[in-house]
Amino acid sequence: MAGAGASTPGAGGRWRRALGEFSAAGRDALEQARKPVSARRDAVMGKLTYISGVRAAELCGVRIGDLHWESGQWGRFLVNGKGARGSGPRQREAYLFAEGRALVWWWMEEVRGGFADDPGDPNAPLFPSERIPAAVSALNVAAPGIAVTPSTFRHALKVAGQRFLSGPVRDLHPHLLRHAAATHNYERGMSLWEVQKLLGHDRPTTTVSYLATAHADPETASLAAAGRAVQRLRMDKGNLR
Repeated sequence: MAGAGASTPGAGGRWRRALGEFSAAGRDALEQARKPVSARRDAVMGKLTYISGVRAAELCGVRIGDLHWESGQWGRFLVNGKGARGSGPRQREAYLFAEGRALVWWWMEEVRGGFADDPGDPNAPLFPSERIPAAVSALNVAAPGIAVTPSTFRHALKVAGQRFLSGPVRDLHPHLLRHAAATHNYERGMSLWEVQKLLGHDRPTTTVSYLATAHADPETASLAAAGRAVQRLRMDKGNLR
Protein backbone atom coordinates (compact mmCIF):
# COMPACT_ATOMS: atom_id res chain seq x y z
CA MET A 1 0.00 0.00 0.00
CA ALA A 2 0.97 3.64 -0.05
CA GLY A 3 1.88 3.86 3.61
CA ALA A 4 -0.02 3.98 6.86
CA GLY A 5 -2.42 6.69 5.72
CA ALA A 6 -3.60 4.69 2.74
CA SER A 7 -5.67 2.27 4.84
CA THR A 8 -7.40 4.81 7.06
CA PRO A 9 -11.02 5.94 6.58
CA GLY A 10 -11.33 8.62 3.95
CA ALA A 11 -8.08 7.68 2.24
CA GLY A 12 -9.89 7.11 -1.06
CA GLY A 13 -11.13 10.71 -1.02
CA ARG A 14 -7.64 11.97 -0.27
CA TRP A 15 -6.29 9.97 -3.22
CA ARG A 16 -8.87 11.58 -5.53
CA ARG A 17 -8.05 15.08 -4.34
CA ALA A 18 -4.33 14.42 -4.65
CA LEU A 19 -4.64 13.02 -8.17
CA GLY A 20 -6.79 15.95 -9.29
CA GLU A 21 -4.39 18.43 -7.72
CA PHE A 22 -1.41 16.70 -9.33
CA SER A 23 -3.01 16.66 -12.79
CA ALA A 24 -3.94 20.34 -12.69
CA ALA A 25 -0.53 21.48 -11.44
CA GLY A 26 1.33 19.18 -13.81
CA ARG A 27 -0.42 20.59 -16.89
CA ASP A 28 0.60 24.13 -15.93
CA ALA A 29 4.21 23.10 -15.33
CA LEU A 30 4.86 21.05 -18.48
CA GLU A 31 5.66 24.03 -20.68
CA GLN A 32 8.15 25.42 -18.16
CA ALA A 33 9.93 22.10 -17.56
CA ARG A 34 13.68 21.96 -18.19
CA LYS A 35 13.11 18.88 -20.39
CA PRO A 36 9.54 19.33 -21.67
CA VAL A 37 9.46 16.15 -23.77
CA SER A 38 10.58 14.01 -20.82
CA ALA A 39 8.16 15.87 -18.53
CA ARG A 40 5.29 15.04 -20.89
CA ARG A 41 6.42 11.41 -20.97
CA ASP A 42 6.37 11.20 -17.17
CA ALA A 43 2.95 12.86 -17.01
CA VAL A 44 1.47 10.49 -19.61
CA MET A 45 2.97 7.48 -17.84
CA GLY A 46 1.51 8.56 -14.52
CA LYS A 47 -1.94 9.15 -15.96
CA LEU A 48 -1.89 5.88 -17.91
CA THR A 49 -0.84 3.96 -14.80
CA TYR A 50 -3.92 5.29 -13.03
CA ILE A 51 -6.22 4.60 -16.00
CA SER A 52 -5.01 1.08 -16.75
CA GLY A 53 -3.79 -0.09 -13.33
CA VAL A 54 -0.58 -1.59 -14.76
CA ARG A 55 2.64 -2.01 -12.79
CA ALA A 56 5.58 0.35 -13.36
CA ALA A 57 7.75 -2.42 -14.81
CA GLU A 58 4.92 -3.51 -17.11
CA LEU A 59 4.42 -0.01 -18.49
CA CYS A 60 8.12 0.63 -19.00
CA GLY A 61 8.39 -2.58 -21.02
CA VAL A 62 5.65 -1.71 -23.54
CA ARG A 63 6.83 -1.37 -27.15
CA ILE A 64 5.07 0.59 -29.86
CA GLY A 65 4.15 -2.69 -31.54
CA ASP A 66 2.33 -3.75 -28.37
CA LEU A 67 -0.35 -1.13 -28.99
CA HIS A 68 -3.47 -2.61 -30.56
CA TRP A 69 -5.87 0.19 -31.38
CA GLU A 70 -8.41 -2.21 -32.87
CA SER A 71 -8.81 -4.43 -29.80
CA GLY A 72 -11.90 -4.12 -27.64
CA GLN A 73 -13.88 -0.88 -27.57
CA TRP A 74 -11.01 1.58 -27.14
CA GLY A 75 -7.87 -0.40 -27.87
CA ARG A 76 -5.56 -2.39 -25.61
CA PHE A 77 -1.86 -2.92 -25.13
CA LEU A 78 0.24 -5.93 -24.23
CA VAL A 79 2.32 -6.05 -21.07
CA ASN A 80 4.56 -8.68 -19.58
CA GLY A 81 2.98 -9.20 -16.18
CA LYS A 82 3.84 -11.29 -13.18
CA GLY A 83 3.37 -15.03 -13.57
CA ALA A 84 1.36 -16.96 -11.01
CA ARG A 85 3.30 -18.43 -8.10
CA GLY A 86 6.71 -17.45 -9.41
CA SER A 87 6.20 -18.95 -12.87
CA GLY A 88 7.91 -16.03 -14.61
CA PRO A 89 6.57 -13.21 -16.80
CA ARG A 90 3.17 -13.74 -18.38
CA GLN A 91 1.87 -11.63 -21.23
CA ARG A 92 -1.57 -10.11 -20.79
CA GLU A 93 -3.75 -7.39 -22.25
CA ALA A 94 -4.06 -4.07 -20.47
CA TYR A 95 -6.94 -1.67 -21.05
CA LEU A 96 -6.81 1.87 -22.43
CA PHE A 97 -10.46 2.89 -22.01
CA ALA A 98 -11.63 6.06 -23.76
CA GLU A 99 -9.44 8.45 -21.78
CA GLY A 100 -6.33 6.33 -22.18
CA ARG A 101 -6.88 5.95 -25.92
CA ALA A 102 -7.06 9.73 -26.37
CA LEU A 103 -4.02 10.22 -24.15
CA VAL A 104 -1.81 7.67 -25.93
CA TRP A 105 -2.98 8.88 -29.35
CA TRP A 106 -1.90 12.41 -28.41
CA TRP A 107 1.40 11.06 -27.10
CA MET A 108 2.13 9.20 -30.34
CA GLU A 109 1.01 12.02 -32.64
CA GLU A 110 2.37 15.06 -30.83
CA VAL A 111 5.18 14.07 -28.47
CA ARG A 112 6.75 10.67 -29.16
CA GLY A 113 8.63 11.93 -32.23
CA GLY A 114 10.56 14.34 -30.01
CA PHE A 115 12.87 11.55 -28.89
CA ALA A 116 15.95 10.63 -30.91
CA ASP A 117 14.95 7.10 -31.89
CA ASP A 118 12.58 5.94 -34.64
CA PRO A 119 8.93 6.12 -33.49
CA GLY A 120 7.89 4.11 -36.54
CA ASP A 121 9.78 1.03 -35.36
CA PRO A 122 7.36 -1.43 -33.68
CA ASN A 123 10.23 -2.63 -31.47
CA ALA A 124 10.89 0.87 -30.15
CA PRO A 125 9.77 1.53 -26.56
CA LEU A 126 6.49 3.36 -26.14
CA PHE A 127 8.13 5.44 -23.40
CA PRO A 128 11.82 5.89 -24.24
CA SER A 129 14.64 7.29 -22.19
CA GLU A 130 16.14 10.54 -23.41
CA ARG A 131 19.53 8.82 -23.22
CA ILE A 132 20.95 7.26 -26.37
CA PRO A 133 23.38 4.31 -26.18
CA ALA A 134 26.86 5.47 -27.18
CA ALA A 135 27.15 2.90 -29.99
CA VAL A 136 23.87 4.05 -31.55
CA SER A 137 24.76 7.72 -31.15
CA ALA A 138 28.05 7.20 -32.98
CA LEU A 139 26.22 5.75 -36.01
CA ASN A 140 23.98 8.83 -36.28
CA VAL A 141 21.04 6.77 -37.55
CA ALA A 142 17.50 6.28 -36.26
CA ALA A 143 17.18 3.05 -34.27
CA PRO A 144 15.06 1.72 -31.40
CA GLY A 145 15.94 3.58 -28.24
CA ILE A 146 16.08 2.27 -24.72
CA ALA A 147 13.04 2.25 -22.51
CA VAL A 148 12.76 4.48 -19.49
CA THR A 149 13.43 2.42 -16.36
CA PRO A 150 10.94 1.81 -13.53
CA SER A 151 13.32 3.51 -11.09
CA THR A 152 13.40 6.65 -13.28
CA PHE A 153 9.60 6.65 -13.50
CA ARG A 154 9.26 6.21 -9.73
CA HIS A 155 11.71 9.04 -9.09
CA ALA A 156 9.87 11.35 -11.50
CA LEU A 157 6.55 10.73 -9.72
CA LYS A 158 8.13 11.20 -6.31
CA VAL A 159 9.64 14.55 -7.29
CA ALA A 160 6.39 15.68 -8.94
CA GLY A 161 4.37 14.71 -5.88
CA GLN A 162 6.65 16.64 -3.54
CA ARG A 163 6.53 19.63 -5.84
CA PHE A 164 2.84 19.82 -6.66
CA LEU A 165 0.90 18.10 -3.85
CA SER A 166 0.07 20.06 -0.72
CA GLY A 167 -1.00 17.06 1.38
CA PRO A 168 -2.01 14.94 3.15
CA VAL A 169 -0.95 12.67 0.24
CA ARG A 170 2.46 13.80 -1.03
CA ASP A 171 4.24 10.50 -1.56
CA LEU A 172 3.19 9.77 -5.14
CA HIS A 173 4.43 6.53 -6.69
CA PRO A 174 3.23 4.03 -9.33
CA HIS A 175 1.89 1.48 -6.88
CA LEU A 176 -0.34 4.08 -5.23
CA LEU A 177 -1.77 4.90 -8.67
CA ARG A 178 -2.40 1.19 -9.21
CA HIS A 179 -4.24 0.94 -5.88
CA ALA A 180 -6.23 4.06 -6.74
CA ALA A 181 -7.22 2.56 -10.10
CA ALA A 182 -8.53 -0.54 -8.34
CA THR A 183 -10.42 1.39 -5.67
CA HIS A 184 -12.00 3.98 -7.93
CA ASN A 185 -13.06 1.51 -10.63
CA TYR A 186 -14.61 -0.74 -7.99
CA GLU A 187 -16.51 2.22 -6.54
CA ARG A 188 -17.71 3.15 -10.05
CA GLY A 189 -19.32 -0.24 -10.45
CA MET A 190 -16.70 -2.72 -11.67
CA SER A 191 -17.14 -6.15 -10.13
CA LEU A 192 -14.36 -7.78 -8.12
CA TRP A 193 -13.68 -10.12 -11.03
CA GLU A 194 -13.38 -7.19 -13.46
CA VAL A 195 -10.97 -5.34 -11.17
CA GLN A 196 -8.95 -8.54 -10.77
CA LYS A 197 -8.70 -8.81 -14.55
CA LEU A 198 -7.79 -5.13 -14.85
CA LEU A 199 -4.88 -5.55 -12.45
CA GLY A 200 -3.74 -8.92 -13.80
CA HIS A 201 -4.04 -10.70 -10.45
CA ASP A 202 -4.06 -14.48 -10.30
CA ARG A 203 -6.09 -14.63 -7.08
CA PRO A 204 -9.12 -12.56 -6.04
CA THR A 205 -7.78 -12.39 -2.49
CA THR A 206 -4.92 -10.24 -3.78
CA THR A 207 -7.40 -7.89 -5.44
CA VAL A 208 -9.45 -7.62 -2.24
CA SER A 209 -6.36 -6.33 -0.41
CA TYR A 210 -6.26 -3.42 -2.89
CA LEU A 211 -9.81 -2.40 -1.99
CA ALA A 212 -9.34 -1.69 1.71
CA THR A 213 -10.38 1.95 1.28
CA ALA A 214 -13.28 1.34 -1.12
CA HIS A 215 -16.70 2.60 -0.02
CA ALA A 216 -19.11 -0.31 -0.51
CA ASP A 217 -22.84 0.39 -0.84
CA PRO A 218 -24.90 -2.80 -1.33
CA GLU A 219 -28.06 -0.88 -2.27
CA THR A 220 -26.31 1.13 -4.98
CA ALA A 221 -24.60 -2.02 -6.23
CA SER A 222 -27.96 -3.81 -6.41
CA LEU A 223 -29.51 -1.00 -8.45
CA ALA A 224 -26.50 -0.95 -10.80
CA ALA A 225 -26.68 -4.72 -11.25
CA ALA A 226 -30.39 -4.51 -12.03
CA GLY A 227 -29.71 -1.81 -14.59
CA ARG A 228 -27.08 -3.94 -16.28
CA ALA A 229 -29.49 -6.89 -16.38
CA VAL A 230 -32.17 -4.75 -18.05
CA GLN A 231 -29.63 -3.51 -20.57
CA ARG A 232 -28.60 -7.07 -21.41
CA LEU A 233 -32.25 -8.06 -21.93
CA ARG A 234 -32.73 -5.15 -24.30
CA MET A 235 -29.62 -6.09 -26.25
CA ASP A 236 -30.79 -9.73 -26.41
CA LYS A 237 -34.33 -8.66 -27.42
CA GLY A 238 -35.83 -10.10 -24.24
CA ASN A 239 -34.27 -13.55 -24.56
CA LEU A 240 -32.71 -14.99 -21.44
CA ARG A 241 -29.58 -17.04 -22.03
